[in-house]
Amino acid sequence: MPEQFCRWCAEPVGSRDRFCEECGARVADQRRDRVEVDVGIAAGISDQGLRHLRNEDALALRCVRLGAGPGLAQHGAAVAVVCDGVSSAARPDEASEVAAEVAAEALVAALHADGGLVAATREAIHAAGQAVAGLAGSDGTPRGAPACTFVSAVVTGGAVTVGWVGDSRAYWIPRTRTESAPSTKPTKLTEDDSWLTQVLAAGTLTPAQAAADRRAHAITAWLGEDAAPLDPHVLTFEPEGRGVVVLCTDGLWNYLDNVDELAAALPAHAAEAPLDAARRLVEIALHCGGHDNITVAVLPFPTPQSAHHEEDLRDQDP
Repeated sequence: MPEQFCRWCAEPVGSRDRFCEECGARVADQRRDRVEVDVGIAAGISDQGLRHLRNEDALALRCVRLGAGPGLAQHGAAVAVVCDGVSSAARPDEASEVAAEVAAEALVAALHADGGLVAATREAIHAAGQAVAGLAGSDGTPRGAPACTFVSAVVTGGAVTVGWVGDSRAYWIPRTRTESAPSTKPTKLTEDDSWLTQVLAAGTLTPAQAAADRRAHAITAWLGEDAAPLDPHVLTFEPEGRGVVVLCTDGLWNYLDNVDELAAALPAHAAEAPLDAARRLVEIALHCGGHDNITVAVLPFPTPQSAHHEEDLRDQDP
């Protein structure tokens, strides 16, 4: 029996085929068309969407058990990395997958070494950037070199550390929402590396004029051989109460660009059921048109005192 069929002409295709022999269409990577990952203390989904021929996003989640001393409970730490392949570059799906996996492994190693997470996040982003640059080939030609955006989060029992390059985003959504402190109201934690952000900062165009420009979503920083020297953004904060960190690609935030809209769309039980919350957000993006790949990770804060899953649980398809 064939492992899959061409989505365009329904003819059988082999597991190693990149194109259908009957109609010539690109063969979708079914392993990545829809990926759902649940590591107990965090969960996420990466979906192809409704318009793209393949999923060029990638998601890496890890659950790490951290010892708290003799006779004390172990504390879980959640690591999440979300990357969005640059479609105009070569092999964007490979770029995003390599970056996510390399960075996740580096962050797990840093947690075990009990190192500083701000420095470790910077190092993980640089490692991911080097890995993506290595995909460019032995000739070193930058034109068309694989590239991707990047956002990561490490959530422990007491703090959240976020790092990013490009326009994939991180949000903090508290359970109790007030205006008294930054950590008790929905907040976009990242600032896009984009033409729009630069223009708004310079004040040369109004928000409406800038948003209407065809360059609005052009990114100004990314991982890859043809990227400028990396200067990753990293922040760490200690929320005052419970809530969730949401990481996502523009396949979601294009439809929920306002942080309050995202907070309203997030189910009330997101901290208790992060996979359900991720499914809900992906469903919204698909219902709105699904014009791009959609990747969402939901990480409850604080992480549970005891992680019930295997240490460093790997990404798994359902």
